[in-house]
Amino acid sequence: MFLRRWFFLIWLLVVPVWARTITVCSTCEVRTLRAAFQAAQDGDTIVVDGGHYAEGHLVLKKSVTLVGKNLPVIDGEGKVEILTVKANGVTIRGFEFRGAGVNFVEDQAAVKFVDAERCLVEKNRFIDNFFAIYLQRSRHCRIIDNYIVSNAENELYSGNGIHLWNSYDVDIEGNYVAHHRDGIYLEFVRDSRIVNNVSENQVRYGLHFMFSEKNVFRHNVFRHSGAGVAVMYSKHTLMVDNRFEYNWGGASYGLLLKDIDDSDIRRNVFFRNTVGIYADGSNRTSVYANDFVQNGYALRIFANSMGMIFMYNNFLGNTFDVTTNSTESYNSYLKNYWDKYQGYDLNKDGIGDVPYRPVSLFAMMAENYPQALVLLHSPLVQLMNQAERVFPVFTPKAIEDDQPMMFQILWSKSKPSPSDTAP
Repeated sequence: MFLRRWFFLIWLLVVPVWARTITVCSTCEVRTLRAAFQAAQDGDTIVVDGGHYAEGHLVLKKSVTLVGKNLPVIDGEGKVEILTVKANGVTIRGFEFRGAGVNFVEDQAAVKFVDAERCLVEKNRFIDNFFAIYLQRSRHCRIIDNYIVSNAENELYSGNGIHLWNSYDVDIEGNYVAHHRDGIYLEFVRDSRIVNNVSENQVRYGLHFMFSEKNVFRHNVFRHSGAGVAVMYSKHTLMVDNRFEYNWGGASYGLLLKDIDDSDIRRNVFFRNTVGIYADGSNRTSVYANDFVQNGYALRIFANSMGMIFMYNNFLGNTFDVTTNSTESYNSYLKNYWDKYQGYDLNKDGIGDVPYRPVSLFAMMAENYPQALVLLHSPLVQLMNQAERVFPVFTPKAIEDDQPMMFQILWSKSKPSPSDTAP
């Protein structure tokens, strides 16, 4: 009873008993969002009923709930940042934000939270904005089930769909993001979760981490972008049950790892990317139980990546399974399934009796002389690779799977299916 009384007193302090509902519409007493913001008090709900609102740059400094009814459109007309929120506990639900203007100094957004806590952006549409949702020095926020589409054509004149800077404890879940520079961008972000999103057709990256730590992304689809995901200068990143697919081009990757440490890549599908995983300076990272299917390069691991463990992965139909720029390796390959493996298993334990070297002779040649790729399907290359398998002399012994699996590892088939249409 004593505790219940204390909880009630706390609730009285947090939730004002005088909270009101203010309705905005063309025939209401309050006809503009700006007037509603001025009239509102902390704890109020502002309901906006349909219509088109182009009121310039709006600033909200009160802890209110904004609810759109019949999908009202809030329009920046390609000139301004639409809504800046400088208050805690703000909810925004059921609106269409359109036309936030381009500004490279201020990073103008459709909705920007500054020094905010406990924000919620849910079930909105963001159309043709420079930046769509922007969190700056914010925490304990949720970005849920939004439709975010812009018209980016190049990196220079485009912003990001969801942008987090110097924030922590943020949930980004169930969003559809397309046609931005980066679909989702995190810089100096920690303890956040990116779950069940579809990010596609981005100019640069579907998801981009910079200088971040202890973040998780799982059950997402990243496709048809310059690169699916880039994790850079970050650590303790958990990447689980995602699909990286159709990221194809001269410098495209499913997953780009640049100077990351102590991370975990598990149960993902890398399907038809130019490069499945590109690792440059990745250290102490586990790559476990993933499927690499029909990629140009499944793994492109540079010599400055150390302490990586590749185990229980399936390599199926890739042009090159592994390439590197060194004959030395400080990484481990163990108990993977390689469809190009031609060894035998005399004791029938499911593990090949002969080690497998996944770096082919032609892959080494192509790494140093990219123009040699024109010979990829020539009989000479096939003969050269076959001779190297029988008498391995030139391929690096340091990159070797001592216990290759004889059969495809089936538990990794329980992967999320790609969604062919936007939500």
